[in-house]
Amino acid sequence: MRMSGLDLANFAIVVGGFGIAVQGLLLAIFLRQTDRESRGFFLLLFLLLLGYTGSAVICEIASTVLLSQVSLFTNSLFSSLLIPPFTLYLLRCMGKSWKRSPLFYAVIALWTVYFALLAVTQFTTWIYYYTPDNVYHRGPWYPLLLIPPVLLMAVNLIGVYHDRAALTHRQRLAFSLYFAIPLVCMVIQMISYGLRLIVLGTSVAVLFMFVFLLIDQAERTIRQSEENARQRSSIAVLQMRPHFICNTMMSIYYLIAQDAEKAQQVTLDFTTYLRNNFTALAKEDTIPFTEELEHTRAYLAVEKVRHEDKLFVELDTPCTMFRVPPLTLQPIVENAVLHGVSPDLAPLYLTVLTRETESGSEIIVEDTGPGFAPADDGEPHTALKNIRERLEMMCGGTLEITQREAGGTRVTIRVPLRKGG
Repeated sequence: MRMSGLDLANFAIVVGGFGIAVQGLLLAIFLRQTDRESRGFFLLLFLLLLGYTGSAVICEIASTVLLSQVSLFTNSLFSSLLIPPFTLYLLRCMGKSWKRSPLFYAVIALWTVYFALLAVTQFTTWIYYYTPDNVYHRGPWYPLLLIPPVLLMAVNLIGVYHDRAALTHRQRLAFSLYFAIPLVCMVIQMISYGLRLIVLGTSVAVLFMFVFLLIDQAERTIRQSEENARQRSSIAVLQMRPHFICNTMMSIYYLIAQDAEKAQQVTLDFTTYLRNNFTALAKEDTIPFTEELEHTRAYLAVEKVRHEDKLFVELDTPCTMFRVPPLTLQPIVENAVLHGVSPDLAPLYLTVLTRETESGSEIIVEDTGPGFAPADDGEPHTALKNIRERLEMMCGGTLEITQREAGGTRVTIRVPLRKGG
């Protein structure tokens, strides 16, 4: 059968949309720069787009009424399925839970109404129908079928606008285009009877969103790398305290004359401490907790020589099979010693514990010192803030500071289980 000009235009449009869907799916499969959740979202989105555009192609070349009805139903269904996954991804980007989101439940309700209308359409001529000679016609209630999709787009656009502060500029632009382009195409399609411009518009919108979010994620990765560099510089400033190095060297100097064997051990411990410090500054990823524990042991060994009758340490660390950011435990222990060992204070008792939990591992550092006071010098506060930020960024961990009932401070570090292991 010879195609009309409109048929040729529609065929070119849907084939173009299908080509975009194939290209997008291949990009989503082979590009590894995105995080796992984003990559999974775009794989699903391009698969749905493939079903949407593929059924549109079949609909254009269908030669029987049954095939036309099935392909148009499938096409309409896939077009609606493109929206709920987007809503979930939008909520994730805004840091919200779908379980407590009115937006998500509004989308599900509207999608259910649309599906019900689509199902009813298959058994009536109210919305659209095919004549026995396989010609498509709109029924008197055709605009009713378009109301739920328009509302689905509208509520998501409202959601983007309402919580725009939680999104980056490029995310807001990408999400807005995802609905704005198909919405414009839908209006044109309603005016221009028979022209299937929305298929191409939807494909272009999905591809635009994918590219925009890829660029956004690349920029955030660069910013995070720069922040990691600043964090390492900050750690270097906080860790290499000149007076501690000078005091340790003087302790070794006097020990040489009093106890040469002990001086050798302190020199070895101090060398281990310095080596671990320099190694930690060069690390960009998490390290085994055993390495951080060795660093802490070396530091405490040096301090116990310097404060022999003022510092008592207990290490109870049976749980060590987990990873932490470098310089996590040692600075906390150093902070406790720095503020808890003084000629004017009682001896400091310091305990380091580790234990497994259902959700991961815990490190607990307790001391009998004067406690954590907000009015203290800013340095330890900066150090603890630095550790908390690196824990959150590098392994999703947390740091909590509380007062002990018997006096002193408790610092609790929680490290969640690593995904996939």
